[in-house]
Amino acid sequence: MALCAGGLFTLAFAPFNFSVLAIPALALLFASWQTGCTPLRASLRGFYFGLAAFALGVSWVYISIHDFGGADSVSSAALTLTFVAFWALFPALAGFLTVTLSAANAPIITAGIWLGIEYLRGTLLLNGFPWLLSGYSQLNTPLAGYIPLLGAYGTGFLLVLTTTLLLSLFTTQTYRMLKAGLLLILWLTGAGLHEVEWTKPQGKALTVALIQGNIAQNEKWLPENKLDTLRLYRDLTEEHWDADVIIWPETSIPAFLSEVDEFYLTPLQQAAQQHNTDIIVSLPTEGERGEVYNSVLALGQQRQIYSKNHLLPFGETMPLQPLSGYILKQLNIGLGDFTPGGAHQPLLTAAGLPFITSICYEDAFGVTVADGLEQAAFLVNVTNDAWFGDSLEPQQHLQMAAMRALESGRYLLRATNTGVSAVINAKGQTVAEAPSFTTTVLTASFQPMTGLTPYAWLGDTWLMGGILLITLASLGYLHFAEAGKHLSVFTKRLKSH
Repeated sequence: MALCAGGLFTLAFAPFNFSVLAIPALALLFASWQTGCTPLRASLRGFYFGLAAFALGVSWVYISIHDFGGADSVSSAALTLTFVAFWALFPALAGFLTVTLSAANAPIITAGIWLGIEYLRGTLLLNGFPWLLSGYSQLNTPLAGYIPLLGAYGTGFLLVLTTTLLLSLFTTQTYRMLKAGLLLILWLTGAGLHEVEWTKPQGKALTVALIQGNIAQNEKWLPENKLDTLRLYRDLTEEHWDADVIIWPETSIPAFLSEVDEFYLTPLQQAAQQHNTDIIVSLPTEGERGEVYNSVLALGQQRQIYSKNHLLPFGETMPLQPLSGYILKQLNIGLGDFTPGGAHQPLLTAAGLPFITSICYEDAFGVTVADGLEQAAFLVNVTNDAWFGDSLEPQQHLQMAAMRALESGRYLLRATNTGVSAVINAKGQTVAEAPSFTTTVLTASFQPMTGLTPYAWLGDTWLMGGILLITLASLGYLHFAEAGKHLSVFTKRLKSH
């Protein structure tokens, strides 16, 4: 049953988007943790749930390891299974804690434990892996109204609370009207909040041209293809000088800055100045001591640079050294070794307006994108999802980008190599999208915004602290009530004697 629930859970996310399935999937898991379940059994059921969810949901890891990492089929399958099994340990831990604390029938405590485990997985451990966080599945439901207030984690908490309250309605006879009322209020409030305008337009609407070069990953860095790639992006750009902002995808320039600056980037910047537009490009850069950065360069009236700070574990940075490096070396897998650009870098500007920049994996983290948002008029994300082929990953990544737009109340302009290039509005809705795996330019208008959502102002810290206190208080009440029951039974026995 846990395996089926895990598979069902994945269907709630992009590209399937059967959001409602998250509730029965989680209900099946939580029901299996109730009457007569030991902590060990709960752990195993949580593990099976996670195994199915991640095996289906992040199977694209195999593509990046096998097709582009250089590993053979057996090694790729083994590493993918290890990866899936590791993340499956987190729902296993949630099951263990829930049953150990006798909280399987306590909605708030179960939801609080689930939130804490998701936060540990998505933010703290190994630089974070926030794929398939519960909240992302609810972008198309009334619970999405809470996203500008509570972000992805808080919305996930409300989803789990909904599930546990519904389950409690069917499994216990106490406070049924109260639980039903809470559910009704929770979802009606979410629907109402979705109509609130947390931010407001700033100035006139602008136009953007998103360049999607569609360069195959196994051809992108071949030396003989470099000039053809540079020519392609230049030609596509010259057709759209009328746009206010032109954006190229992640590492669209397959060369270091020092190799292409004089003959390519400087003339490109001069052309942008002549046409009164700004071009945002991406390429690797080098530091004074040989450090390598994954960078974005804004070319217009002035030149500005941003370097990726939140690096992809095992792809751009190597946690668990020296063990991880040794294993990958033995398997002949070559992965990047980048240096973080540092927190709180100055915002880049385009069309005279500052914007938040995120490179690929960085848009998976709400707090990272929200940093400096009070000055930013819009969001820009450059990505290269060609690493994962024609899999579930590009649509999942787009869903996460939509979460960032809704959390921040800003348009998000997303340029990718092979897809999905898109413009997402301040409500988290995709208003323009380019077809994947095609060489194309997506042009659209977008509205700069000003103001802050509650989530952008407060972030995750207050949320986690508040829910932790509520969970601990509920846990204390649960055990106090349980102790009171035992005391009452003991007193009755004494009186009977």
